[in-house]
Amino acid sequence: MHTIDTFLFDLDGTLLPMPSQEQFIDVYANTLKEKLSPYGDTKILTNAVLSGIKAMIDNDGSMTNEKRFWSVFCKISGKKDRDLLPVFLDYYKNEFQLARSATSVNPLAKECIGLLKEKGYCLVLATNPLFPKVATYSRIRWANLSANDFIHITTYENSSFCKPNLSYYEEILRMINKSPDQCIMVGNDVKEDMCANSLGMETFLLKDNIINKEEADITRYKQGGFKELLEFIKNLDKELAF
Repeated sequence: MHTIDTFLFDLDGTLLPMPSQEQFIDVYANTLKEKLSPYGDTKILTNAVLSGIKAMIDNDGSMTNEKRFWSVFCKISGKKDRDLLPVFLDYYKNEFQLARSATSVNPLAKECIGLLKEKGYCLVLATNPLFPKVATYSRIRWANLSANDFIHITTYENSSFCKPNLSYYEEILRMINKSPDQCIMVGNDVKEDMCANSLGMETFLLKDNIINKEEADITRYKQGGFKELLEFIKNLDKELAF
């Protein structure tokens, strides 16, 4: 058995509290729809975006999520290969920032990350890679954190699977050269985050913004709010397996 030396953290609803996921989605969808409106029929373009997202969620690893999204988006929208990419990138740098209003900051998140770094743990941001790097790094800043806090951050450019596909976690493990028993996954979504436990990875269910749509039994997971997570981290000794 290896010593646990790596923490994987979810972002949305975990390090970045999201009291209303629906509000976030509404702001995101409406501002993107408005951004795309000069470039064609909004119904067709919206359908192309949604289909592209679904294709990423169902991705089989044969290409990156980025390539998967654009292949589906262009096929449905009738646009040439990535000719709207500059529009999307401009959107994420500007209008997307309005979605920050649907998130909040928990200072304990920064405290947890800082303490883990002090103790010498490796940190991975295991956020569902449906967004490009520019959008993911924005959300990291919204959480009052830095991309430099993490040795690896999953984005649609560097990932070829999505949660809750276990291959998503296996891909991370290959990239950081770790085994499951060296890692612990911290997240708020029972289905998407706690599934890492099936690979032999320790897990911690953050219950502050818990998502448990299937009402699964959660008793087998380490769990609690940020206060309990911080206390858990304070009691960790990197030199000892737990």
